[in-house]
Amino acid sequence: MAHTVAVIVGSLRKESFSLKIANALARLAPASLKFEIITLHGLSFYNQDLEATPPADWVAFREKVQACDAVLFVTPEYNRSTSGVLKNAIDVGSRPSGKSSFNGKPTGIISNSPGAIGGMGAAMQLKSILPGISGPIMQQPEIYLNGVGDAFDDKGTLTKEALEKVLKAYIEAFAAWVERLKK
Repeated sequence: MAHTVAVIVGSLRKESFSLKIANALARLAPASLKFEIITLHGLSFYNQDLEATPPADWVAFREKVQACDAVLFVTPEYNRSTSGVLKNAIDVGSRPSGKSSFNGKPTGIISNSPGAIGGMGAAMQLKSILPGISGPIMQQPEIYLNGVGDAFDDKGTLTKEALEKVLKAYIEAFAAWVERLKK
């Protein structure tokens, strides 16, 4: 039986490296994982005043995440942190208090950057935000993808062999970890 993974893409950009990485992961993933790639287009800003009657886009996002067995965040780094849209999605999905859509789900983090550090600041920011509102976060292997600017062709297909090997090793480790936790 395949475990469904909510793959939350932390960028809105049409040619987003995070979205291309999420799609590459879907192609590389073992049969034990089924991906639900979630983009954040149209997810309105979190405002606690609206919790009494949450907007339909919040409800839809929360239901998508709740229906999955695990969560994988694929994020760029913006100013040594996650993107604003990803933080907003975490706020929407983790509310109301005590009813986080992420709660109890095995969680993975993949950060990326065209630069040399690979989005490590964004990954560390997520590691400080998620405890208490998510499930266990996979600690090893960690993955900070650097130099992703030339990793894809004009159709969005992964062409960088070294990056493919890293992604394949990560997603296989994630699949085994999810399987262990979901038994």
